[in-house]
Amino acid sequence: MKVFDLHCDTLYRAVDENKSIIENDFDISILKGLKYEPWAQCFAIFIPDEYRGEDALTLFKKCKRRLDFEIDRNKDLICKCDSKDDIKKIVRDKRCNAILTVEGGAVLAGKLSNLDYLKECGVKMITLTWNGECEIGGGAKTSNLGITEFGTKVVRHMEELSMIIDVSHASDRLFYDVANIVKRPIVASHSNSRSICSHKRNLTDEQFKFISSNGGIVGLNFASDFLNDKTLASPYDIIKHADHFLSLGGERSLCLGTDFDGADIPDDILGIEWLKILYELFLQHNYSQSLVDNIFFNNAYDFFCNFV
Repeated sequence: MKVFDLHCDTLYRAVDENKSIIENDFDISILKGLKYEPWAQCFAIFIPDEYRGEDALTLFKKCKRRLDFEIDRNKDLICKCDSKDDIKKIVRDKRCNAILTVEGGAVLAGKLSNLDYLKECGVKMITLTWNGECEIGGGAKTSNLGITEFGTKVVRHMEELSMIIDVSHASDRLFYDVANIVKRPIVASHSNSRSICSHKRNLTDEQFKFISSNGGIVGLNFASDFLNDKTLASPYDIIKHADHFLSLGGERSLCLGTDFDGADIPDDILGIEWLKILYELFLQHNYSQSLVDNIFFNNAYDFFCNFV
């Protein structure tokens, strides 16, 4: 079984709690995930809203050092995808293929030159904001600020650098400002459907259609708050969101964006080892195996091969 997960906060959590990503009691550990072959995991360096300026960039550097340290000591278990060739080799590598991303454009500390630095560090994707405002624009929970002048420069330079623009956490206004600027596909790495769950972090049908019709991808988020706003969330809510996105034409854009180790998830979703159960639930729901394989791996893999 193949897995490509667009978003987890495991690396940040490991640094915050001074534990290892190799073996731990988290939602994701390398040893638990190696049952999937191939396995590509986007490790997001999370920048909380209280981190701004040089503090944000310093946090990034601290987390990257930890990832480099873990990889250097465990080359038989994990490797880092730094180039397009590395991405393409994922299908032949039995290790965890780690893809470095950032959750929060505050990491740039308001300096465009830091984007070039992140590119040199191997960052493949940046979520433009977290929940609040940063130098790029407004987050979904606290603001409807659109894109700033600096944010416009960031988006254009990211496209020049072939870095993936992630609009999860963006305010609606920021989303549409970005949509009016970009020339390349964009991603919502961990966002569900607002038609199924009305949380502001989720995508409207119009937003999903824009991402999908322009060749982008969307990762299904396992966070309870984004799955169901009426009753207790369950794994079956994931299928409801998938059903809705597929009804909008998302067969080649729907992916996984678990949000493991970064969110409160339903009690019966037991980390990365549980993905095999979700795979079976999709099959039992009369999804074809080829469609499930696309959601779990192929859609994300094809996108990264084409646009990184």
